[in-house]
Amino acid sequence: MLDNPRSPRVRAVAKLAKKGARSETGLFLLEGPQAVGEALTFNPELIVELYATPTALERYTEIAQRAAAGGLDVDFVTEQVLDTMADTVTPQGFVAVCRQFPTAVKEIFASGPRLIAILEEVRDPGNAGTIIRAADAAGADAVILTGRSVDLYNPKVVRSTTGSLFHLPVAVDATLADVLDRAREAGLQVLAADIKGDDLLDVRTAGVLSAPTAWLFGNEARGLDDDDLRQADRAVSLPIYGQAESLNLATAASVCLYESAFAHRS
Repeated sequence: MLDNPRSPRVRAVAKLAKKGARSETGLFLLEGPQAVGEALTFNPELIVELYATPTALERYTEIAQRAAAGGLDVDFVTEQVLDTMADTVTPQGFVAVCRQFPTAVKEIFASGPRLIAILEEVRDPGNAGTIIRAADAAGADAVILTGRSVDLYNPKVVRSTTGSLFHLPVAVDATLADVLDRAREAGLQVLAADIKGDDLLDVRTAGVLSAPTAWLFGNEARGLDDDDLRQADRAVSLPIYGQAESLNLATAASVCLYESAFAHRS
């Protein structure tokens, strides 16, 4: 059992909370039974190391079974060691070290997608992770984070996906112009979510949402700049019927993605 929080091995895991260490090693942190369970189910080959407290492994026996089925050893650690490794205050007994696995943009469009989410300069980790989760739930084919957006493997992004990171292709570090060109070549319309756009209800009524769509979402504070908006086929806004000043980006993105999902299935 690992019981020294200052050991080189423990420190190496803890360093993955920093982007520099992630870029250098090509690894990232995974925390908690939900995320670890999803990784073991969908991409067990990505897990390099798996750590757990004896209490946690005893409680989540299915994780122990999946690890054994995949030939993966579980290293026992003390609570103190786990706290040192983890980025969260309460890692819930599990920490894994995984290989990064972004999908190439060209592979996403080669697969004939009908619904994707493009994130341009989305900087908040919680928003980025929640949009990936919403895209997964809405049955989207992929998510693309441009190079101006938050690091996909930031621990807060990974946690916010609640395992959806392992369910659908996600590309990173693309340029917006290249992504939009590829989207149009693949037959997708580009709809930009923007407060100055057409009312979503009018767009829905006009039947626009039934076409294959790439939704474009911008920065939380500034939205999309004018140059970005001009690259879209149409800007769409969500109406505010109550007294709220605005919607959180991830909430707005969830509505847009689900509206498209409904249209595609009607």
